[in-house]
Amino acid sequence: MTDTGRIVAVTGASSGIGLAAARLFRDRGDKVYCLSRTDPKEPGITFIHTDVTDEASVNAAFGAIGKAEGHIDVLLSNAGIGVSGAAECTTMQDAKRQLDVNFFGLHACVRAAVPLMRAHGGTILATSSVAAVFAIPFQAFYSASKFAVNGLTLSLARELAKHKIRVNAVAPGVTHTDMVDALPDSVIKPLIESIPLGRMGEPEDIANAYLFLASDMADYISGAVLPVDGLSRP
Repeated sequence: MTDTGRIVAVTGASSGIGLAAARLFRDRGDKVYCLSRTDPKEPGITFIHTDVTDEASVNAAFGAIGKAEGHIDVLLSNAGIGVSGAAECTTMQDAKRQLDVNFFGLHACVRAAVPLMRAHGGTILATSSVAAVFAIPFQAFYSASKFAVNGLTLSLARELAKHKIRVNAVAPGVTHTDMVDALPDSVIKPLIESIPLGRMGEPEDIANAYLFLASDMADYISGAVLPVDGLSRP
């Protein structure tokens, strides 16, 4: 598989890390599909309305790509949400929603994408988090969902290796996204001050890691969870 001219599907590509990654793949010469609920209206990126918590919606999106292209080279499963709060104050609905988007959304996309990769190989990339490297208080269910993403990544890497499909994840730290921008200064400032490299990450920092893991330079890397966090972990 070459590093340009690939068919790339990115979920959650309407903003933040997903949009930065979609732009980067596009600018490197790949054909990029944005699978999101919101159209980023980005030149050179094809939008397909997709809800990753709805298996029929996911299957329809990948079916459309398969019909148009015949295969997929790269799946970047990036769609995710987080809800902060004490565990005893988190409703079952909010807890399940995070797992539905962050973990089962990945599973639905993998189920739909693998048949479009099996004949020629490919790359599956998942968005993990530093919250899966160490548990974060008041984000218990977000952390749990990302631990699950790591487990699925490692299992799939072994399961799909025989089909020449590599599976890796990236674990971003505190990154300049809408989710982080919504946090109060009293929360975000101490987080930034604790980062040894002295700044929060930008979406492009994470996108660069995805581009590397999807490239021929990472052809012997599978089952990895790559932290991109400025060393913001124990």
